Amino acid sequence: MSDEPQTQTPTRTRALPTSPSPAEAAPPRAGTVWLTRLLVVGLVLAALNLRPAITSLGALLEEVRTGLHMSGGVAGVLTSVPPLCFAVFGITAPRLARRFGPGAVVFAGMVAITAGLVMRPFAGGTVAFLAASALALMGIAVSNVLMPVIVKRYFPDRVGTMTGLYSMALALGTSLAAAATVPVTGALGGGWRAGLAVWAVLGAFAVVAWLPLVRRRGASATGTGAAAGAGSGAGSGASGEAPALRITRSRTAWALGCFFGLQATGAYITMGWMPQIFRDAGVSAGTAGVLLAVTMVMGVPLAFVIPRLATRMKNQGPIVVALGLCGLTGYAGLHFAPAAGAWAWALLLGVSNCAFPLALTMIGMRSRTGGGVVRLSAFAQSVGYLISIPGPTLVGTLYEHSGGWGTPLALMAGLMVPQMIVGIVAGRDRTIEDET
Repeated sequence: MSDEPQTQTPTRTRALPTSPSPAEAAPPRAGTVWLTRLLVVGLVLAALNLRPAITSLGALLEEVRTGLHMSGGVAGVLTSVPPLCFAVFGITAPRLARRFGPGAVVFAGMVAITAGLVMRPFAGGTVAFLAASALALMGIAVSNVLMPVIVKRYFPDRVGTMTGLYSMALALGTSLAAAATVPVTGALGGGWRAGLAVWAVLGAFAVVAWLPLVRRRGASATGTGAAAGAGSGAGSGASGEAPALRITRSRTAWALGCFFGLQATGAYITMGWMPQIFRDAGVSAGTAGVLLAVTMVMGVPLAFVIPRLATRMKNQGPIVVALGLCGLTGYAGLHFAPAAGAWAWALLLGVSNCAFPLALTMIGMRSRTGGGVVRLSAFAQSVGYLISIPGPTLVGTLYEHSGGWGTPLALMAGLMVPQMIVGIVAGRDRTIEDET
């Protein structure tokens, strides 16, 4: 996940102080050129692995359903597993980072992703398939939380550049898995199991890249000091205001949580079900995967543009509305002309899904302090992922019982309205400190 809160101006936030232990008295330094380069490679490879477990499954969902004899409702549960794991396991990342160091936890996350992707295709039933998927998603969840911490820790003077590189790699991994899974499956003999298993190779490369970083157990490699403290968000003495900050009393915090949750709902419904929508409209499986890739790859350029535009505006409401209208148009197009305008709808939904970097940017702008940003981020993402859990399951159930996509698409379009409303509230020029 990109770490856009750094786009705020320096006067609106200050760094979190760390504990005074000798190992943490000064920020760790990369030390050598090779270590810096290895960190860059490790970040890119880790980011590439944060979405293929999800989008590769979306491209082959029909084959997986048939092979494992899944109902539409169970398949919907499968598409709800990612946000559930992100909400449940992501919240443990700061504690793990304080104990083992964020580098070690990200390495463990890469191992979990690789192991889950290896085990998943060979599952003999739905339960085992879900368990293997959850293992991979657990690794993604902790890495989602801690990789931005590592970026801020080791590249403090290049946070924007490194976050842009990281975000681009994440979007590239997302779109690559969506576009290439079906052709790769065909090249490997047409079996969905091989088509899913092949993405474990990418995870193995990340494991190899992170292994030497973890072996450097000193403060310069694991960052157990400031990085872990930043990841926790509740470290002692984060700031003078942090202990008294009661974030649940902030309307802005709740609005951001709801906005994050509704945009995540749309994103996971899109990743899980959009290829199936196109395939049911007569689009080939390969083209449907490419269309999903087009939707996902829109996040590459817009992840750079939207945060910078948002930070130049006192109120981000107009951007929220513009993205919401793109989503409404895309869903309407999927209903009335899914095949004829497929490429246009894929582009529009890709623009709409860029509410994600906007949400992260607003999190950084809605607090004055570093401690407040960390707390707001943890609160908004936890609330948001919990909100997003029922969406894909509900869409799968409606699809199965209604016999078509009319009702599910109406629901998806309808959710854009409250998303715009809470986004307007979250985009107001105020901070959570003002409200708490």
